[in-house]
Amino acid sequence: MTEKEDSPAREREEIVNRVASFKATQLRFEREREEYYANTLGSAWSGFQQKSA
Repeated sequence: MTEKEDSPAREREEIVNRVASFKATQLRFEREREEYYANTLGSAWSGFQQKSA
């Protein structure tokens, strides 16, 4: 490939890598939010049920 042909290919590859990284980060954030919510709500419900009993 020539320099002109190679540059767009590298740029596309970089974009693909950045998008994949972004998606992975978003999935990690979603998983962490769900875990935090489950732990926090679980603790809240646990405390609520103990006080009611």
